[in-house]
Amino acid sequence: MEFESMVIPAMNDFASLYIEQKEPVRGFFHYDITENTVFEKRYQDVMNRKYNRADLAECIKAYMLKFPQSEQTKNSLKKLQLHNSSVVIGGQQAGLLTGPLYTIHKVISIIKLAEHQEKKLGTPVIPVFWIAGEDHDVLEVNHVYVEAGQSMKKMSYQEVNVNEKRMTSDISFNKDEMKKWIDSIFMHFGERKYTKELLSFIDEVLQSSHTITDLFSYIIMELFKDYGLLIMDAADPNIRKLEQSYFEQLINENTQITNAVLQQQDIITGHGFKKAIEIDADCANIFYYKNNERLLLNYDPLEDMFVEKKGNFQIERRLLLEELNSSPEKFSNNVVTRPVMQEFVFPSLAFIAGPGEIAYWGELKQVFEHLGIQMPPIIPRLNMTFVEAVVERDVNELELDLKNVLKNGVNSSLQDFLDSERDQELISKLDEIASYLKAEYNDIFSRLEESDRGLLPLAKKNLNFHLLQLEFLERKSNYNMEQKFQATLDKYKKVERHLYPNGIPQERIWNIFYYLNEYGLSFIDQLMMENFEFDGKHKVIKI
Repeated sequence: MEFESMVIPAMNDFASLYIEQKEPVRGFFHYDITENTVFEKRYQDVMNRKYNRADLAECIKAYMLKFPQSEQTKNSLKKLQLHNSSVVIGGQQAGLLTGPLYTIHKVISIIKLAEHQEKKLGTPVIPVFWIAGEDHDVLEVNHVYVEAGQSMKKMSYQEVNVNEKRMTSDISFNKDEMKKWIDSIFMHFGERKYTKELLSFIDEVLQSSHTITDLFSYIIMELFKDYGLLIMDAADPNIRKLEQSYFEQLINENTQITNAVLQQQDIITGHGFKKAIEIDADCANIFYYKNNERLLLNYDPLEDMFVEKKGNFQIERRLLLEELNSSPEKFSNNVVTRPVMQEFVFPSLAFIAGPGEIAYWGELKQVFEHLGIQMPPIIPRLNMTFVEAVVERDVNELELDLKNVLKNGVNSSLQDFLDSERDQELISKLDEIASYLKAEYNDIFSRLEESDRGLLPLAKKNLNFHLLQLEFLERKSNYNMEQKFQATLDKYKKVERHLYPNGIPQERIWNIFYYLNEYGLSFIDQLMMENFEFDGKHKVIKI
């Protein structure tokens, strides 16, 4: 592997300004991540708070029992119980086959930053990945993109009912149907040296998994167990018990929390940024799980009542708190309270975030201040693009600028190439004829206006016929040219599919199993051998 760093702006301006720590965005957060002592400051802040590390470690240990482990993971669990431990944390939904590449990038970021800071601080720093098993948006996780011909094809797993608001951790699957779907994915990947090994591994995963979250967790732990990674499911009932008292506070202070979000949003939108969080003034920021459906609760202060927006469920505060006491597993967080709950439970040294997460954390500053705590340093996850040798060869042959491809794709360069090969003299002549016909026919239209208006429609139809014929000739000329250079055009399209597919970065479309199929499970170990720097630069990894 060969590494190269490039400065490529984030996909949204807010995240770009945050990475550069420029105002006004810098002021929406509690820590300046460019300060050399930011983690020392944060560590002291964490040490000044109390955490139930022992019970937290037991919850995570119990959850991880059914997944691959190593001495390193066992050691991480022991370290988490120590009074001076902290964690680097981040998370994602449980995508099938781990979902888009950015999930893997996030896991690597968590592990690497934890490694760096443990050495720097001389204290235990544990990498923790939380799985959003409480999430109910199945459309976010039920598919993988594969290369099919000249485009990327979305392959969705159809067994799951996308209309249900069931938590991902409660969605089971038919093992035979899932196996068929995975086989279809690998059919598009193609038979390679490591295909049989991977399929055998996936058979093992399927036999040990019952839900979509199980499937995700097993794969992640198999890939990263040797690096001390801990995982937890946000929907785990044991975690819910640990969070119970915090849920009570969030319920009782829901109005103040919502107002804090709205006030911070007013500040941010006043600087010209769009809202990242959609929230109503009466939102309670808590989900209640009823009959396998997640209900987002609003709050009616006049009645002291919590109400589902569509009116299908309502409950008094007193009864809701009684329900929390008896069945904490029925409660879950929304985008506002999940970061807060994370900070209540985990001694977090840093949170690893993608561009979208950076934007919505910025809207939570006053929420944290209301609760008397600081949000952790928000560290942008590592951005990477894998460039295979065959793709790099095409980039060089086409004389493309790799940085420009990663920022903008190849459309502009492709258009320049097509324009250079078109018969410009022919096109100019056709345009000249078209302009001449339009001018002459305008004279005909004027005469017919005076002499025989009934012929006007026929004359206009006649002109249109001639113009269409000229357009047809131009299209035919372009088609013949494209056929002549089809091999070159295919290279442009291949470069775009692999590096900037569907007009967005590779990490949002491609899946890690394509690369594991090409290079084997050791591909992860090769990546982890690298000393990644958290410098905000894009990492180009040539393989």
